[in-house]
Amino acid sequence: MDGFWAGILSAAWLGVLTSISPCPLASNIAAVSFLSKRIAHPFLVFVSGLAYTLGRMVSYAALGWIIISSLLSVPQAAQFLQKYMGKALGPLLIITGLILLEIITLRFPGVSLSEKHHNKLTEAGAPGAFLLGFIFALAFCPISAALFFGSLIPLALNNNSGALLPFIYGIGTGLPVLLFAVAIALGITSLSHWFRKITKLEYYTRRITGGIFILVGLYYMGIYILKIF
Repeated sequence: MDGFWAGILSAAWLGVLTSISPCPLASNIAAVSFLSKRIAHPFLVFVSGLAYTLGRMVSYAALGWIIISSLLSVPQAAQFLQKYMGKALGPLLIITGLILLEIITLRFPGVSLSEKHHNKLTEAGAPGAFLLGFIFALAFCPISAALFFGSLIPLALNNNSGALLPFIYGIGTGLPVLLFAVAIALGITSLSHWFRKITKLEYYTRRITGGIFILVGLYYMGIYILKIF
């Protein structure tokens, strides 16, 4: 598998892992459930869930594009990244892995939305759901912040992919949300059971991913810094 497809699959997996992390998963299910209570027709529930998911995808893609374009548009920054990105990737992956393993804990300021504005967006149909998803995507938790800023952005810079990998990441974050929207539209009532299942699955997948990040980070450090490989 070449570097391009490895980057695509990595970005998608990071997005899925972000979406099933406890904080984003709880907020996504709450948002989609709240949307469903304001809509009578199941198909419109699905449409609103899809619009919410698209809002998250566009938000991540736009934020990633802004960050990457800003860094690469400055010649000094572009030269610095070209020269040192390989060396920086190892420590960044190790730190991200330690955060995923909860060995390092941090607090990350997010974006909040008042109940008044929240209600207005949910009453606006699909456009409001889109904006709700766009805004909620910016409410980073420690895990999602580590995955986005500590792994995805360096990965995108290292692959010279522009906004492609952030967009793929957004698709990954949206897939589980869309599945819950479909489940609600179909009238599945045992969502709490599946919520517990996914939360338990996330516990193990996050730790496995954290361990892989640390090993890959050590490998990159061995190549670019220690020169032992």
